Amino acid sequence: MNKSRNEIIFTLIINLVLPYLTYRLLIPYTSSVVALSIAALVPLCDSIYSLIRTRKADVFSGFIFLGLILGVVAVLLGGDERFILLRESYVTGIMGVVFLGSLLFGRPLIYYFAERFTGHNPQMNDKWEKLPRYRFNFRLITAVWGLSLLLEAFIKVVLVYSLSIPTFLAVSSFFTYVIIGLTIWWNIGFIKRIKRQTTGR
Repeated sequence: MNKSRNEIIFTLIINLVLPYLTYRLLIPYTSSVVALSIAALVPLCDSIYSLIRTRKADVFSGFIFLGLILGVVAVLLGGDERFILLRESYVTGIMGVVFLGSLLFGRPLIYYFAERFTGHNPQMNDKWEKLPRYRFNFRLITAVWGLSLLLEAFIKVVLVYSLSIPTFLAVSSFFTYVIIGLTIWWNIGFIKRIKRQTTGR
């Protein structure tokens, strides 16, 4: 349990906290492109380290790296005020497509996230091979996250072209927090329900 907790904390620090802090520290002194590019090196280095250590691609770090690179591309594209306001949502939408696209492959994206957070527990592979319901649960969670990210992006696009810019700035974050918050709430509840069914408690 302690090992799994430490894995989760380390993963979140390396792939989310450090890139964010790197970006925030650099943005007053350089451009958004340079700050995002340097921030993207953190999860990239973690992916390379994991590949060398385990001889397996670190999908979670790669996913974060992809998100940061898409952010760089969005900045480079420029555009009018409304396009700039939607840069993050375009990235979110693409990530949603990546989640849903992973359902077409052998194992969905959420499986690899869970594998990373559990320290590559070999029992996960055994359960995946033997238990159809186990596979279904991972595919369902992946699908819900993919649809939620696409929904967030779609709502933002509708809002930015329906409202004035000041009004959009005032309400857009609310929709993001609600959609992501509800998805996290559902995800936690779903996992708890699975554990209760498994343990009978």
